[in-house]
Amino acid sequence: MSHGEHQDAASGDTDMFEQPAWDERYAGEGQMWSGQPNPQLVTEVSALTPGTALDVGCGEGADVIWLAQQGWRTTGADFSPAGLARAARHAEQAGVAERTQWWQVDARTFDADGRTWDLVTTHFLHPPAGGMVEVTRRLCSAVAPGGHLLVVGHAPSDRLMHGDPEKQRALFVAEDLRPGLTPDFEALVVEQRPRTVTREGETFEIEDSTLLARRRA
Repeated sequence: MSHGEHQDAASGDTDMFEQPAWDERYAGEGQMWSGQPNPQLVTEVSALTPGTALDVGCGEGADVIWLAQQGWRTTGADFSPAGLARAARHAEQAGVAERTQWWQVDARTFDADGRTWDLVTTHFLHPPAGGMVEVTRRLCSAVAPGGHLLVVGHAPSDRLMHGDPEKQRALFVAEDLRPGLTPDFEALVVEQRPRTVTREGETFEIEDSTLLARRRA
């Protein structure tokens, strides 16, 4: 399970798919991610009218903070309490604490329990063994009628996962997620978007698997 913009999910000996590993990562003092909003979020959400938003797998909270700065009332959700604590501190530092709230939840067992948001988004969340299709189905229930679901992840790439088969199976292309949409959704964007990144001094191309769907009113 990856949170926020990916850096090196193959590093370390801990299990990247489970909460203790992420609590361990977030326990340190250094910032893990860039602190900038993910580019596909900016691309797709800038044209939407702000309302309520839910960001699942929010990590250190960069996307939550950006949404709040655009006028959204945003809930950041993550299974790591250490990550949520970092995110809340960052929101306070950015001056948007009053427009944010936090929820500890595992996306794999996510249940909106009748609550809905105008926008539900998740970026670079990668449960094991193709589990993102089921996560997408669960997230559909949290989208208000007329609202949007935005799911963005990494396409399979040896450069990102260093050929690790288990971690490769956690990656997906946008088309893989289409079966996760419930019948009341219309797919608006289902595509691969190339992007140039630099990792450990090496620059190369990756693809953002991007699914944007709207729940019919």
